[in-house]
Amino acid sequence: MKKPLLAVLSALVITGAGMAPAVAAPLLTDGAATKTTTKAATPTIKAVNFAGTVALSNCSGSVIRFPNSADTDPALVMTNGHCLETGFPAAGEVIVDQASSRSFSLLNASATKVGTLRASKVAYSTMTDTDVTIYQLTTTYAKIKSTYGISPLTVQDTHPTAGTAITVVSGYWKKTYACNVDGFVYRLKEGDWTWKDSLRYTSACQTIGGTSGSPVVDNATGKVVAVNNTGNEDGERCTENNPCEVDASGNVTVRQGINYAEETYQIPACFGAGNKLDLSAAGCTLPKP
Repeated sequence: MKKPLLAVLSALVITGAGMAPAVAAPLLTDGAATKTTTKAATPTIKAVNFAGTVALSNCSGSVIRFPNSADTDPALVMTNGHCLETGFPAAGEVIVDQASSRSFSLLNASATKVGTLRASKVAYSTMTDTDVTIYQLTTTYAKIKSTYGISPLTVQDTHPTAGTAITVVSGYWKKTYACNVDGFVYRLKEGDWTWKDSLRYTSACQTIGGTSGSPVVDNATGKVVAVNNTGNEDGERCTENNPCEVDASGNVTVRQGINYAEETYQIPACFGAGNKLDLSAAGCTLPKP
């Protein structure tokens, strides 16, 4: 996992790739060479900015809404599962409706803090299949808009496409990383955790510790397609801070210096009216407790 800031500074937390090399190392594979998606030319980047992103105490995140969310709904903040303030969820663990009063620094387009938001609960958190925490806030989208002039980022409800130009927006570091979607990983394994259908960046996105939980924004639409979470730091195989790719045949590929995100298109189906979590809803494939 991408190290939360405290891990970068003190190595008290293990959350994955820190300062990665500027270029990827050669692939190390157990089976046949893994084909890398052809990299498309980067189109003109729209004005992706920091409006709606947040800084946590040790990670990055964003205020999000779903396609069917209403302005009067309780607002939500998304970050990584491994950024949860109570510690990493264990493999197979799913946390829902856990009390939280965590605070978030809300940023405007120029990355200036304009206010502080507060959670009322952890609506959902897991590191199984994906790496995500979604907090419900004590306020609504409408109130945030009227108070701070900030709108949430919309989570795309369709699968992202290889070659898409993207920007990883870190509220913690007030820094962006521009690259393309290089391809998708059948299984991404790191330590005890396994993630499904992960998104691989091209080598230009050299995300660092503290970028955990950053929204991955499609430059063409401005929508969130993934949440930044990890990268292979040392070239090790499937260890903490060194995720490995596993294909459907079980072949393992190690890509030192390459970073990853977890797709978010499957999340909107699990939230209904009033942004209420409903893991039994039709189309919801998130892991259940």
